[in-house]
Amino acid sequence: MAATLDVGFMIMAAAGMSFLGLGAQPPTPEWGVMLSDGRQYLRVAPWVSLLPGAMIFLVVLTLNLLGDRLRDLLDPRALGR
Repeated sequence: MAATLDVGFMIMAAAGMSFLGLGAQPPTPEWGVMLSDGRQYLRVAPWVSLLPGAMIFLVVLTLNLLGDRLRDLLDPRALGR
């Protein structure tokens, strides 16, 4: 359950590091690099940055909700309720 929160944190950390240029080097596809590359096109094509940002958000949110649901299902103290 805590692992799903940790995976979400790791995804955010990896995206942040690659956004700053400290992650994998191009041509390796990473969401942070995609966000960074799309900054120069925000006025003419905002979806270039919005789509990778939305995917980061959705994946981390899904992992957090999955961890919360697993905790609810597997917590022995909650089974008695």
